[in-house]
Amino acid sequence: MAVVIMYAVLNVLTKMAFNEGMHTTVFIVLRLLVAALFLSPIAYFKERKSRPKLTMEIFVYLFFSALLGASLIQWLFFLGLRYTTATFASAFNNTTPMFTFLLALAFKVEKIDVASRSGVAKLTGTAVGLAGATVLALYQGPTLMGVASGDRLAAGSTHRDGGARRWAVGSVALLGFSASWSLWFILQSKIGTKYPALYSGTAWMFVLSFIQMATVGAATEKMSLQIWVPRTALQAVTVVFAGVGSSGLGFLVMSWCVERRGPVFTTAFMPLIQIVTAGLDVSVLHEQLHLGSVVGSAVVVMGLYLVLWGKSNEASIGSKLPA
Repeated sequence: MAVVIMYAVLNVLTKMAFNEGMHTTVFIVLRLLVAALFLSPIAYFKERKSRPKLTMEIFVYLFFSALLGASLIQWLFFLGLRYTTATFASAFNNTTPMFTFLLALAFKVEKIDVASRSGVAKLTGTAVGLAGATVLALYQGPTLMGVASGDRLAAGSTHRDGGARRWAVGSVALLGFSASWSLWFILQSKIGTKYPALYSGTAWMFVLSFIQMATVGAATEKMSLQIWVPRTALQAVTVVFAGVGSSGLGFLVMSWCVERRGPVFTTAFMPLIQIVTAGLDVSVLHEQLHLGSVVGSAVVVMGLYLVLWGKSNEASIGSKLPA
């Protein structure tokens, strides 16, 4: 629950920082740097005697964990956030369990019995959830809440020529984010068995992702101090909060949950992020809430909990079987 609140607050803070002109790649690089500096000394001292040997195979796993779990998902999510709203972006978090379930089947992390009620529930829930994601991406609808400010009215006047395209780009980016994050959950379940050093593995992920995104930033952004240094107190607070709280502590908790309860269970609390974000989005950012977001989100949540019911029912039946 604490991770849910952190991510919801981060979504709103990040949108505010972007509204102040902070560059997406710069924010990601600084966030990853803070996370790496925060976790590396903790990992060094806490697992100094128990840390397994870092083989080339493990390093490759960690490299792709960094690419999928920190570099790519952040770039895609924040691109989507810049082009849409915090509530809309958070709604795509709810599609992650469906993508995770499908990928878990493909990688044989999950099993399914199509003749059982739990199997039918998981398949139906996945189909319903993906249908909801389609509604989110393709249908915006009328405004239900929120009054557009002068800036947003001006932006709204450009919706016919450029706004619709930006919304579509944001939607595609967010779908890519969900798929990438799902791959990370599957990969993390394997890393947990091959490299059972939670703090060190997470620290390595942020060090490698910082190098990855810093390389991208150096190639795409101007090497100007004005761009690479937060210009306002809000931007500085957002970078530190994102690096220490959401990245550092958040990924530690999620990795721990994946090891203990599996990737599908860990993604079960995603809808709460959207609920908290929606409240902050309308009250703090004064963003508009559209019918498409509400309908699509409701359908996604229905699908999500069908999947989770199937998972829970399957676990309950399994626990009753004789050893």
